[in-house]
Amino acid sequence: MARKYLILIGDGMSDWPIASLGDRTPLEAAEKPNMDYMASHGALGMVQVVPEEMYPGSDVSNLSIIGYDPREVYTGRSPLEAASMGIELGKEDVAVRCNVVALRNDGADSEMEDFSAGHITSAESAELLNDLQEKVKEKGVRFHPGVSYRNLMVWPEGNDRVETTPPHDIHGKKITEYLPRGEGADLLLDLMAASRELFEDHPVNLKRRAEGKPEGNSIWLWGQGKAPRIQTFKEKYGLTGSVVAAVDLIKGIGIYCGLEIVQVPGATGYVDTNYRGKAEHALRELETKDFVLIHVEAPDEAGHNGSAPDKVRAIERIDKEMLSLLLARARDGKDLSMLLLPDHPTPVSIRTHAQEPVPFVIYPAPEGLRSHPGKRYTEADARSTGQFVDIGTRLMGYLIGGRDGT
Repeated sequence: MARKYLILIGDGMSDWPIASLGDRTPLEAAEKPNMDYMASHGALGMVQVVPEEMYPGSDVSNLSIIGYDPREVYTGRSPLEAASMGIELGKEDVAVRCNVVALRNDGADSEMEDFSAGHITSAESAELLNDLQEKVKEKGVRFHPGVSYRNLMVWPEGNDRVETTPPHDIHGKKITEYLPRGEGADLLLDLMAASRELFEDHPVNLKRRAEGKPEGNSIWLWGQGKAPRIQTFKEKYGLTGSVVAAVDLIKGIGIYCGLEIVQVPGATGYVDTNYRGKAEHALRELETKDFVLIHVEAPDEAGHNGSAPDKVRAIERIDKEMLSLLLARARDGKDLSMLLLPDHPTPVSIRTHAQEPVPFVIYPAPEGLRSHPGKRYTEADARSTGQFVDIGTRLMGYLIGGRDGT
């Protein structure tokens, strides 16, 4: 019987101890019997997913987890999202992530209030961007509405070396020192200023203001890059596969890797996502595919929002509504190897990503890694095993059994 492989990524799932949780991390506080079973019966340890010299974004980390060295293939976040949105980039086109954000105060006192503008709806975001497109049409850029606050801009013959900052890294901070800088920054600054002027009294925001919701009163441009060149998953590993994800970034990685993208009704990229539906669709894909990657954004969103209770609930729902099904398949069929891990920590206390190792578990334990009975799936227990994988790309090699994951 041909062996099957599955990776479940709980985005941003690991954390630091939180006072409101009794100085425990969300993984320590959550009821998660299935994760703990995997930790006790599989191979538990820590992994440095992201090369230490790189920013621990979900783009870099997810490439690393599936065995692609981001130092070789990564060109920027936005080209990956463009692929998911069906946007074909020309050779000299630069894709730029375009958040609709909520800023507070004006001028030098402007600060980032909410990088998602209160999770503005897709329709509201599209209306704002369509009107902005008309206002700045002479600039030659093209706006592409996406899901909620996550949108994209294509900058023909743009400069991908301009320096930008992810908006979720500067919550509550004055934006002045984090604005685009370097060659090409003037255009991005002009566009952001034009959006703030247009959006201030836009009907979308007048309505949100009346309803007491955060206003989408500016765009924030970041994550720029040109189209990457990536070897397909089939070429690299000789395996067929699928991606089950809600966010464009992960879908885009899948598209560039030649993996099939699975659309799951109710998959939102937020804490209210369809957890069970994702697991059910993944199991269906395993009937005809060798490999499935499942990505769950919910813990990361909770971390960015500074909500420990939401993060605990997201972890518990992953365990109950997803892992209960997946683990049953692995135990009963005896032909499924599973890797569970976060792509990076998103500590509630700092509301952004941290550059440090994360706990992983492979079930059943593969050749080359040890089991540690009695351990739970927590940061502390994973560290206590002394089992450390120093390069994230090596995990694929362990998971698929002897193939070169680096």
